[in-house]
Amino acid sequence: MTRLAFQSKKYVLGAALIAVLAASGCAKREKTESLENLPPEVIFKQAEAQLTTRKGAKKAAHTFTEVERLYPYSEWAKRSVIMSAFAHHQAKEYEESRAAAQRYLDFYPADEDAAYAQYLMALSFYDQIDKVSRDQGVTFQALQALRTTVERYPDSEYATSALLKFDLTLDHLAGKEMDIGRYYLKLGHFGAAINRFRVVVEDFQTTTHTPEALHRLVEAYISLGIDEDAQVAGAILGHNFRGTDWYKDSHVLLTGRGISTDAVSTKGDGWLKRIWRQAVRGQWL
Repeated sequence: MTRLAFQSKKYVLGAALIAVLAASGCAKREKTESLENLPPEVIFKQAEAQLTTRKGAKKAAHTFTEVERLYPYSEWAKRSVIMSAFAHHQAKEYEESRAAAQRYLDFYPADEDAAYAQYLMALSFYDQIDKVSRDQGVTFQALQALRTTVERYPDSEYATSALLKFDLTLDHLAGKEMDIGRYYLKLGHFGAAINRFRVVVEDFQTTTHTPEALHRLVEAYISLGIDEDAQVAGAILGHNFRGTDWYKDSHVLLTGRGISTDAVSTKGDGWLKRIWRQAVRGQWL
């Protein structure tokens, strides 16, 4: 191919690309201009129609935003803000969903949909939890947003769901602590393991991981030769979770060393003794 032919071909391709981009830009302008000629309710209905599929959720979010832009002080604009938050969430655009939900709360804090806006903010964090490995920042943000939903809107239809997700999020955090604690325990780093299990017992005591955490504390303290603390951990486990397999395993470990879980001294200032006194007085949970 001659240089002239190559340059000619290059020119044709460049011109074609420019034409395509220009056509695309014109199409976008025409689409925006066509929306500008429509009343807000018609644009809103278009966005709702786009929401029928997950793929269309991203388009719907943009269309709802156009209602807000073109008719900023209308009732349709208010409805479009909350629907934009919902559409972004459906498209898994969580940051955009939070931004729209926060905008709704800023502009319409007393509106009947404010509870839903707060709930959407919480969901935008909650739905990302499974993607988190060691960094639990999103999980803590989900907890805070779910707590806000329950505390600020206790009578709303979203409070029950938010409370359930709050408990599941706590369970997730406790599970992460247990994973790390088991890892340290397996390596023989008993002090580090105890610190992780202590977090579960003190901060996440209402989760499903508490019985195992107490049993692992028994294992760790016995391994360190600290029989008194192993006894107290076993006693708390027996007092609150006697019917579990974790207690049965701890009971075998302790009695094998001649340690009873029924005669525990309440004296002392250790953290386990404090929890034991709470348990005896019915203040454990």
